[in-house]
This record gives sequence, structure tokens and C-alpha cells, in this order.
Amino acid sequence: MKNSKFSLALKLFIDYFKIGLFTFGGGLSMISLIQKTFVEKRKFITDDELLLITAISESTPGVIAINTATYIGYKVSGFLGSLFATLGVVLPSFMIILVLSYFYERFIEIKIISYLIMGLSVGVTFLLFRAGYKVYKAYKKNWLSYIIIALSFISILLIKLLKLNFSSIYVILIGGFLSLIYHLISFKKTNDYEEENK
Repeated sequence: MKNSKFSLALKLFIDYFKIGLFTFGGGLSMISLIQKTFVEKRKFITDDELLLITAISESTPGVIAINTATYIGYKVSGFLGSLFATLGVVLPSFMIILVLSYFYERFIEIKIISYLIMGLSVGVTFLLFRAGYKVYKAYKKNWLSYIIIALSFISILLIKLLKLNFSSIYVILIGGFLSLIYHLISFKKTNDYEEENK
């Protein structure tokens, strides 16, 4: 049993190391690769679980990649899985930042490097869009979902354009609060209807 847990933890480490090494931008840009690796390929978690952990990770302190690594690792292989998955996702960034910190000023002055960074930013935008689209497809939608999506998009756009000092976390929390109220009202109406028809 221990060997089995260790081998699963090792797989988690390798998978998360690859994700950490080849995903630029971190955070939400990793969701697409996490979904492909752990939902489609490994089948360690479902789309619904990924959606839930993404929402929780965005609403709580900490980096989304580390939060998902901890959750998936613990689910698959307990504490050892959490440890290996977290180390796997952290090590590539740590090593790259360590190297870049010595050469950053020299690198940024080279035109080809600055163009490369600009190109990577475009790539990250695409990854974010892809991850968002996959989450959108997996989520059960109703009229409130579309209102929250539209209002969130407009709010974030206005915050960026007007350079307002308002965190996007509050937009997420407000969306969650509205959804909670809607579902509580729906639940109460369903219960009242069932009571009347008994």
C-alpha cells in the first residue's frame, strides 16, 4: 500500500513539475493544463471538483496552483501526495526565478527577450480564455449565471480601465453571494411547493 501511495505521489510530482515548468503566467493559466492532466488523462478528479477547487482557491489566500496541488495530492495519496504535488509545482518557478534574479536586468535590455516576454503574455491570455471556456462548458447554467458573467466582465473591465482600487476577489465573492441567495430562495420555494402538494 505504501509503495502504491509513493508511486502515485511520484506521478503527482512529475506531472506538477511539468505543469510548473511549461506554464507561463501561473495562476489561472495553469487551469487548462491541470484539467487536461488530472481530469482527462489521469482521471484523479472530475470537472466539477476542478471547478469547485478553482472557486475556493480564488476566494482564499494562497496561489491557485499550490491550492489545487494540495487538494489533488491529498485526494490521490494523502499527506505524501500533497507534499509531492506542492513541491512539484513550486520547484520550477523557484529555480527559474532564482536564475532570472541574477540576470534580469541584463536580460530585459536585450530586445529579443523583451519581445519574447510580450509574446508570452499573449500566450497566457489564450490559456486563460481556454481555461475559462472549459469551466464555462462544465458549469450548469441558468439566467442568473449569464447575468453574473456579464456583470463580472463589465466590473473587471471598468476596474482596469478606470484604474480603481478594487480587488477582483470582491467581484468573485459578490457573484458567489448572489448565487447563494438565489439557490436558497429556489430551495425554499421547492420545499414550500412539496409541502403544499403532500
